[in-house]
Amino acid sequence: MDKMSELNEDEMQLWNMWKGSFKRIFGRVVKEMSEHTGLSEGDFGVLDRLVQFGEGKLRQQELADSMDWDKSRLSHHLTRMEKRGLVLRKPLDTDRGVQIIITSAGRSALEAALPVVSKAIRRHFLSQLTDQDMESIASLAERTKAP
Repeated sequence: MDKMSELNEDEMQLWNMWKGSFKRIFGRVVKEMSEHTGLSEGDFGVLDRLVQFGEGKLRQQELADSMDWDKSRLSHHLTRMEKRGLVLRKPLDTDRGVQIIITSAGRSALEAALPVVSKAIRRHFLSQLTDQDMESIASLAERTKAP
């Protein structure tokens, strides 16, 4: 093995700290959102993307791509959300695609969740950071965007 493919103890420790920190923070945000709104991480992701990227509606494939979910996983999740009245599925007239539409109940659930999520992100993440930390994280995120 060459040196580039091996991690030393400090590098492995840094990697594990990074992963653990992200998982803890993300888990706390999702837990608070779920406890206060009844939405799962997936529910919030679907509803948020429908509003952010599609003004309330998106083709199912676009939604799957934006969430980095396969079609089957999204389809099963949408079935559960549809039963709860959060979204509707409508076949598109022009082709074989399906459009996902947020319902008024879905919009209300998202509107109720947004301040909870914002406060949780601020409490568990942003309030822990200095301005320099924020600049470093933004810089790292930018550098690591490309595959």
